[in-house]
Amino acid sequence: MNRWDADQESVAETPDLAALAALLADRTRAAICMALLDGGTWTAGELAEYAAVAPSTTTEHLNLLVAGGLLAEERRGRRRYVRLAGPETAETLENLAGLAPYRRVPVRSLAEANHRRALHHARTCYDHIAGALGVAIADAMSERGLLARDYGLVLTAAGADWLTALGLPDTAPPDAHRAHVRTCLDWTVRRQHLSGAVGAALYRHALERAWVVKAVATRILTVTAAGRVAFRAQLGLPDEALFPSLALQPPRG
Repeated sequence: MNRWDADQESVAETPDLAALAALLADRTRAAICMALLDGGTWTAGELAEYAAVAPSTTTEHLNLLVAGGLLAEERRGRRRYVRLAGPETAETLENLAGLAPYRRVPVRSLAEANHRRALHHARTCYDHIAGALGVAIADAMSERGLLARDYGLVLTAAGADWLTALGLPDTAPPDAHRAHVRTCLDWTVRRQHLSGAVGAALYRHALERAWVVKAVATRILTVTAAGRVAFRAQLGLPDEALFPSLALQPPRG
């Protein structure tokens, strides 16, 4: 009969959710992570300017985020560049933002109001489309039988055929470390948008075909005239999904 030796040292591992929560509990660190949802690589100086904090303070925050596994870094000469650790990190952040309570912030100009409307309408979530447009795409694909909700979201045979017709054959193997089809809880409307390898492929296709254009130095996407024609033809998207809403606050679904 085996006996537990009280003197024997034993170590087990368990997820430290509190450590992750502590990293994002600081609003500056949270703002840095949300800025990096554009999928780009930023310098410490750019993030300091964005977060409106001192460079030395930004460095401290970046050190914690890199050590905690949320960010990855690289050096190019004397410059330090950081980015999100990967698509799974981006999806986790967007899901957390979808669960977070809304906080009232002042809107001081028409330009800022327009920026917020555009961000709510269509934006990048790392490497796929988010916002009201992203949710509308996921809804339309489900309604047309291209996606099915079984044990999680799956691409149907009709969906695979649709991708092939777009020039995105589903026979291409997805990233070995990336889910084929996933969803993120979109913080704009508190509903799901499409992510995973398929979501990323659709975004690249829309960008290459100029259905959407990405604004410089932001996550904002604008649907072009060609994009409106294509999204209507391919998915039957209504006009309210193709233009920013006049409502400034996101609806609470």
